[in-house]
Amino acid sequence: MDTAALITDLAGRPPWGDGPPPFAPLGALMFCLLLIAAAAAAFVLIRRRGGGPPPWVSGPRPAPPEYEARRTLADRFARGDITVEEFMERASALNWNPGHNDGRK
Repeated sequence: MDTAALITDLAGRPPWGDGPPPFAPLGALMFCLLLIAAAAAAFVLIRRRGGGPPPWVSGPRPAPPEYEARRTLADRFARGDITVEEFMERASALNWNPGHNDGRK
């Protein structure tokens, strides 16, 4: 059975008569406007992110530079290059309170 046979009524004519319904062009116009709005929204969102790849593609983000500075400071203290006072002074300059959770795992 073909498509035309499925949409005909018992009299053998389509339910809308001899032509398409009068609101068909309006529906097509609304659909086109919806597609344009969706494309514009996607463009704006991509531009706001900086245009890079999505987070699930780019992988883990690099650690902020202060984490590297904290690690370097801790390594210098562990080697004995600096004293406790120097370590605490420099840690406070980094806004770091050693021994507390710094938010990283």
